[in-house]
Amino acid sequence: MGQTIKVLIVDDSAVVRQVLTGLFNDTPGFSVLAAVSDPVFAEQRMQQSWPDVIVLDVEMPRMDGITFLKQLMAKRPVPVVICSSLTESGSATAMEAMAAGAVSIVTKPKLGLKKFLEDDSGDILQAVRGAAQARLSNIMPVPERLPVVPQATGAMVTTTDRVVVIGTSTGGTQALERIFRVLPATAPGIAVVQHMPERFTAQFAERLDKLCAMRVKEAEDGDRILPGQVLIAPGGRHLRMLRSGAQYRVEVFDGPLVSRHRPSVDVLFRSAARWAGRNATGILLTGMGDDGARGLKEMRDAGARTLVQDEASSVVFGMPKEALAMGASDRAIPLDAVPAEIMRVLV
Repeated sequence: MGQTIKVLIVDDSAVVRQVLTGLFNDTPGFSVLAAVSDPVFAEQRMQQSWPDVIVLDVEMPRMDGITFLKQLMAKRPVPVVICSSLTESGSATAMEAMAAGAVSIVTKPKLGLKKFLEDDSGDILQAVRGAAQARLSNIMPVPERLPVVPQATGAMVTTTDRVVVIGTSTGGTQALERIFRVLPATAPGIAVVQHMPERFTAQFAERLDKLCAMRVKEAEDGDRILPGQVLIAPGGRHLRMLRSGAQYRVEVFDGPLVSRHRPSVDVLFRSAARWAGRNATGILLTGMGDDGARGLKEMRDAGARTLVQDEASSVVFGMPKEALAMGASDRAIPLDAVPAEIMRVLV
């Protein structure tokens, strides 16, 4: 982006406001429009000048962050990055914020906050950069009802011979919800890497499990990839698939960052290329950066079917664009066409 990104910080912590103000003002390409302690002050400040991105806490006095977010999305949408402490109960609250239209989330601890904000400044800057590039028309809350893909006739598919692997980042939570709410319980087994903080993926999986016909769970080491089930990589850990006889299983493990991420889409896709080959379908969705592009190319070279989300429906057309540029796929499809492509695996 050639222009300076104007950031509005809304957080009741004076430490957060001070550290983030220094971070953005000291980084070329950013400037702080204001740093305020609650949404009421934010609304007053926004009457004077409109921000490019809002960094928003959840629990604040006078008005909580989710209420403020919903009001923004209903009146005049603006990219929002949630910056919140994620306790077990707080994770559900943050998940609600993502469902309401937040672009991404940055986890902040309750202890050692100042050091965390300083040490993890790169993640915060990247999240705000991605938010500034987001197409808000593609990150609006998912409708309560969506057209249903006709269910396959006959008995439940019992083989794990066909698997689907999906990778995504910025805008991916809404994209995945839109896809999985349409899929029937007879859909093929799916493994997913969504760039997401630790402790957040379990809440995300629980939310999807309640909304979808398929079973959705945070992946555990040794889980089988089964028809009718979605496995989501835990935040902060890699996910790869292995083959044991006729069965596909997943391994959840620690390791260094790959393509600047953990979990990394490249790790999952490369394992699918190695162990599933032409029995796999790889799908790369909206996201900033290039994670997954090389892995998708390896899948295609191994005979897998590969697809990317098109630019028009992507929140950030970074990862799909990189994959297209390196020949990892020759098909870019709208988000709402993805469920039908997944069901084609069973044909």
